Amino acid sequence: MSVAELNTVDMAEVLTYAYELGDMINQSVEVTDYLYWKGRVDTNPEIQAMINRLQSKKELFEETQRFGHFHPNYHSAKDEVTAVELEMEQFEEVVRFKQAEKILDDILYSMSETIAFSVSETIKVPSNNPAPKGGCGSGGKCSCG
Repeated sequence: MSVAELNTVDMAEVLTYAYELGDMINQSVEVTDYLYWKGRVDTNPEIQAMINRLQSKKELFEETQRFGHFHPNYHSAKDEVTAVELEMEQFEEVVRFKQAEKILDDILYSMSETIAFSVSETIKVPSNNPAPKGGCGSGGKCSCG
């Protein structure tokens, strides 16, 4: 038997461990907290009305983005989106939901990073961060070339 055969891992076993890890995450306090506040947001009619209002304001803003700053309504459309977002921040449910979502996202990102870097230090790890660190085009070290 070759060295490659000795170190080969059964992918079914890896998937089983992945599902077990998923179950452990789903049973965590962080997921419970996230689901609780998501439920509170989803069942609050005032928040749902505001979410619908925000969506329509975002659609109007997206229409102006085709022309950017040159569109006559660009700044007012952008300000309207911001105003509704700030209004939503007045609800405890929204604030707590966003906090729980960020905590859970950070945990999942950290786990993804740990798994990816155990394979390779140069592997890319997807993130929800709008300002990525490292990699091509972000001002960090690039290992693409």
